[in-house]
Amino acid sequence: MRPSPRVLLVSATLSLALWGFGSAATMTPPPAGDAATIQAMIDAAAPGSEVVVPAGRWVGRLLVNKPIVLDGKGQATIDGGGKGTVLVVRTDDATVRGLKLVGTGDDHNDEDAGIQVRGNNNVIKDNVIEDALFGIDLQQSYRNVLRRNHITSKPHELGVRGDGIRLWYSDDNALEDNVLRDSRDFVLWYSKRNRVAGNVATGGRYGMHFMFSADNIIENNRFTNNSAGISMMYDQGDVVRGNLISHAVGATGTCISLKEASDVVIENNELIYCANGIFLDVSPFQPDTVNRIEGNRIAYNDIAISFLNDWKGNEFRRSRIEGNLTEVAVFGGGSAKRNEWDGNYWDSYEGFDRNGDGIGDTPHRVIGYAGRVWMDIPNTRFFKGTAVLEVIDFLDRLAPFSEPEILLEDRHPVVSRPQEKAS
Repeated sequence: MRPSPRVLLVSATLSLALWGFGSAATMTPPPAGDAATIQAMIDAAAPGSEVVVPAGRWVGRLLVNKPIVLDGKGQATIDGGGKGTVLVVRTDDATVRGLKLVGTGDDHNDEDAGIQVRGNNNVIKDNVIEDALFGIDLQQSYRNVLRRNHITSKPHELGVRGDGIRLWYSDDNALEDNVLRDSRDFVLWYSKRNRVAGNVATGGRYGMHFMFSADNIIENNRFTNNSAGISMMYDQGDVVRGNLISHAVGATGTCISLKEASDVVIENNELIYCANGIFLDVSPFQPDTVNRIEGNRIAYNDIAISFLNDWKGNEFRRSRIEGNLTEVAVFGGGSAKRNEWDGNYWDSYEGFDRNGDGIGDTPHRVIGYAGRVWMDIPNTRFFKGTAVLEVIDFLDRLAPFSEPEILLEDRHPVVSRPQEKAS
């Protein structure tokens, strides 16, 4: 006797329920689907509508070329299969969220990426990008939002990984609360007025790398355990504030470096445990400009502040400089006296505050004795910190056999350690 249609319907429903809620040990995951199915959904969608990607793994690549919302609900994976870019956004006003994107190609010339953005006013948020040469790549794209994306590169040698986030000729974008791990660089090139806030970058080469960019805001980020923290080359008008930059690895690791960068503000940052806290190379470069470096904590570095040469135009105020092996270094001869130094806290200050106003009665001077030979003759830097140079420097302080050089003078040194910022 054949079962009734009603019995068949109940049986099918029960089978689906058992498959969906059965023991994990006995369940077999569904096979991967073809991403062409998702592309057909995108192609059929009307502008302004939402396309929800069904849960599961979909193999292939996608193109969003109209203003829609593409939502994976945190349950859908798009696997590029090791070829090309997984998802290209070539439109304005689209949203891509809640997707996992994996398996890009390996071609640096084509910038194989988890997501390529080639449009304006798009929102890319809450995505996970793994095994991707480049993470998110923007080119000539404006007013986009990249928020809360988690990005990991391919397991290559550091120099041949792609960049976690890269902007090229892209202005007025917001890059907020993204996490980059083990990618190469976080790059803004030829890009203006972008806001970079609340991001984490670790295990890469540059925490952030700027080149020929201007008027960007970089605030409240954490760049740790990278080869370098923030590097600004030929930039102008950037503001770097409230960031934690630490453990730039290697002998040349620098928390913040400026090369021919002008009108930069560096304020209220924590710059700790690097080879260099701040390194300046012909900065500021543009005539009649000033770099303002204020309110930072520069601590436990090999060198707190170093100059490639005798340069001018920087103002150092209200910073806390403590626990560094060398406070200030000027390479190739000369001093840092042509810069403004005022109101900083130096843990090496040896003066008094007899009237109790919190300001030292005499200026704080950083003086170069015989031991500064490693600044003047680059080949001797290998011996910095060795017993031989330390003994020579100590003897020269006791009875100078050469004229000591004043590297800088802070006219109003603060004698009480500034209050720790709440973490």
